[in-house]
Amino acid sequence: MSDSITDKHIVNQGPAKFLPYDIKSATSIFEYSKGLLGKTLRDFVRKDYVPKKGKGSLGQMVENIYFLLETNNYAGADFSEAGMELKCTPLKKSKQDEYLIKERLVCNMINYCEVINDDFEHSHFYLKCQLMLLLFYLHQNNCDNLDLEFIFSVLWKLPKKDLLIIRHDYEVIIDKIKQGKAHELSEGDTLYLGACRKGQKGDSLMKQPNNPHVDAPRRAFSLKMAYMRTILEYVVKSGKNAVSNVAGTKSEIVSTSALLKKSFDDILLGRFKPYLNMPFAMIAERKKVNISNNPKNKFALVANAIATSAKCSNVNRSEEFLKAGLTMKTIRIQANGIIKEAMSFENIDYIEVAGCEEWIDSRLYELYSSRFMFVVFREQNTGKEDYVLDDVFFWTMPQKDLEWAEVYWNHIRNNILTGHISEEYWWKGADKKKFHVRPKAQKSVDLAPTPDGKGAKKFCYWFNNDYVREIVENRRKEIING
Repeated sequence: MSDSITDKHIVNQGPAKFLPYDIKSATSIFEYSKGLLGKTLRDFVRKDYVPKKGKGSLGQMVENIYFLLETNNYAGADFSEAGMELKCTPLKKSKQDEYLIKERLVCNMINYCEVINDDFEHSHFYLKCQLMLLLFYLHQNNCDNLDLEFIFSVLWKLPKKDLLIIRHDYEVIIDKIKQGKAHELSEGDTLYLGACRKGQKGDSLMKQPNNPHVDAPRRAFSLKMAYMRTILEYVVKSGKNAVSNVAGTKSEIVSTSALLKKSFDDILLGRFKPYLNMPFAMIAERKKVNISNNPKNKFALVANAIATSAKCSNVNRSEEFLKAGLTMKTIRIQANGIIKEAMSFENIDYIEVAGCEEWIDSRLYELYSSRFMFVVFREQNTGKEDYVLDDVFFWTMPQKDLEWAEVYWNHIRNNILTGHISEEYWWKGADKKKFHVRPKAQKSVDLAPTPDGKGAKKFCYWFNNDYVREIVENRRKEIING
C-alpha cells in the first residue's frame, strides 16, 4: 500500500493544503502539537463527533479531532509522509505532586509466526518507531477520554546508540521465538525493548512457530518504563512542556563505537573477565578504590569501579542502566557456601501499591521482571575475609518465581488496604518463601504516606538469603552443564 496522503483521509477538509500543519514535516507536526498542551480534546471536538472506545482509542481521537485525520488499518507510521509515529502515553501524579510514568510504551503487537521473517531494519517496530511524537497526558480514573489533559509533547528520534541496543534486544526476542520458546519470553530478557504481556489472565493464547504443542501469551514490543522514565525526567528538568531532539542525559559507560563491535552484555562481562579469581584487595588496589577504612559498601565500590571503567560514580545511575531498569548487586559467599545477607530493594510505596489493581502494572513487577547483574565474591578460607571475584552474570527472575512474587505482592497489597502495616503481618525470612518484608534500618523514625493518611513505618522488599543462594547454585549448575 502506498504511504501517501490518500492513506490518511482528511476529516472534512478536502485537499492537504487545508491542514494547519505540513503533513510531510515532522517539525511542523510537532510545532502544531503544542497547541494541545494544557488542554483536552473537548476543547476541539465537533458536536457531531462520535467518541471511540477501547484500547488505543485516545490516540485515534487525537488523530481525528486535533490533527484532522481519519484513522485506518495502514500498518505504517501514523504520519507516514513525515516518517513519524504518534503515541499517547499516560502520566500519573505522586503525593508530592510530581509527574510519574504510568506504564511502558506499547509499540506494536508481536505476531509470532510472522515476525520471525523480518530482520530488524524491515520490522514494523523499526519502520514505525524510529521517530515518534510522544504526547504525555495526565491519567484520571473514570474520566472521559475527551477530558484528559495533555501535559508534554516530545519529538523523539531514537538515538543511534539506543538503536544499537534495541536492535540486539529485538534479535534476542526473535531468536527465542524461533526456538519455539515464545511462551518463555520475559521483559527481563532485554534492555530497552521489551516483549510485554498483553491482555488478561485467561485470554486465548497464540500459536508459535517451531512448537506446535505449546501456545504462548499475547505480547507486544514496547519501550520499557525505565526507558520512558528517562525521557520524562529530561522533559521535566528542561522546564519546557515541549522538547525535540532529546539527547542522553546521564553518564554513559559504553560508547556507540563499542556497541558497533560487541553487545552491551559482552562489553560489561568483558570488563570483569581479567579480574576473575583475583583477590578482592588486589582488585581494589588495581582499580584505585580506597578501602583502608573498611567501608560497608566496599564490595559494591570495587564492582562499580570495574563495571564503569571509572566513567561513572554509580553504575546503577548510568544512562544505560537507568534506561534498561538494570540493577547491579553484589553477593558475598562464605567459604562454607553460606550467604549470610538477604538482598534488599527499595522501600514499599504504600500509595502506589494500594492504587495499582493489576500485578503487571505494579512497581514491584517492573523491579522483579527487570534484569540484574550479579557480581559474586567468594571467601577462600573460613573467617579469613580473603574474598576473590568468583563470577559475574546477568539474571532474570524465572516465570515460576515471578508467579510466586505475585502472591507476595498481593499479600502486601491486602495488608496495606486493611491497614495492617507492621512486622506481625508481613512475610518473614524464616517463612522460607523466597521473599520477605522488613525495614532496611532498625531505627527509622520517618513515616511513609499510607492510603488512610496516618502514615506508617518504612518497610522494604527483600530477597531471602536462601533464595539468593538458590540463584547462585543454579548459575553454577548451568556452568557445569555447559
